[in-house]
Amino acid sequence: MICAPTDRPTPAKDSIRDHYDLATPWYRLVWGPHIHHGLWSEEDSRRTVPLDSPLVAQERLTDTLAAHAGIQPGDQVLDVGCGMGGSSIRLARERRCDVTGITLSGVQRRWATTAARLLRVTDRVRFQQADAEEVTFPANGFDVVWSIECTEHLFDKRRFFQRASAWLKPGGRIAICAWLAAAEADGLDLRRQVEAVCDAFLCPSLGTFADYVGWMTEAGLEVQHTFDWTERVSRTWELCDTRVRRLGLPWIARFIDRRQATFLDHFRTLLDAYRSGAMQYGCIVARRPETVA
Repeated sequence: MICAPTDRPTPAKDSIRDHYDLATPWYRLVWGPHIHHGLWSEEDSRRTVPLDSPLVAQERLTDTLAAHAGIQPGDQVLDVGCGMGGSSIRLARERRCDVTGITLSGVQRRWATTAARLLRVTDRVRFQQADAEEVTFPANGFDVVWSIECTEHLFDKRRFFQRASAWLKPGGRIAICAWLAAAEADGLDLRRQVEAVCDAFLCPSLGTFADYVGWMTEAGLEVQHTFDWTERVSRTWELCDTRVRRLGLPWIARFIDRRQATFLDHFRTLLDAYRSGAMQYGCIVARRPETVA
């Protein structure tokens, strides 16, 4: 696991909350309703100009993860780090499951709740403002614990998976997409790239594939799938960086909040970390056994 730079303080929880409270309009403008990467088709990932739209790619990521997690109609799903509710709402509409979404940001909770109301899925989706590292849920309460690009912000990832495992019903699954530090990133140059991403994007640390598999296994889960989707998601940052520059958003953001301008300025930092091999984008699905040995 690679942590944020040791010569600078790790981000405070309030800083992460404030970032998402302030940045949600920027996310909506640049990313659309889903605050996560798109999963481009293998053919599109090789094209100079992809045929798929960013929204199609984002929905493909949600749908592909849902398929690997085996989400069925009627499943009880916990969406940890639900953002503006994009994945929660799509799961409810397309998979006919029941979703509880939690986000650290009050702005995002209100945004997600409004979106669910407009799309008429409030009977199957609800949102809470809650800290994923402090919130409690009944044991054996969910069929799936789902999280796309949230665990990067957690301070104690090992403990989160231990708690999340207890929330699952026997046979339940945990489905994660996450930014990862590459196993080879122990070299000084690559490590500095990972630390720059942690610093710019308010991540206390980035785990490797091996870290995540280890944390899930320690929590009593059986890892079923691991996928390296780095090459199929990096297109997202290319397009977002182009949009940001074309719209002049960093310049506008400087007049509103300089922290948001810094965030926008670092889109290429993450893209460069993917291209150099310092970072990976991973999908991991694990299952809680039906019986405990």
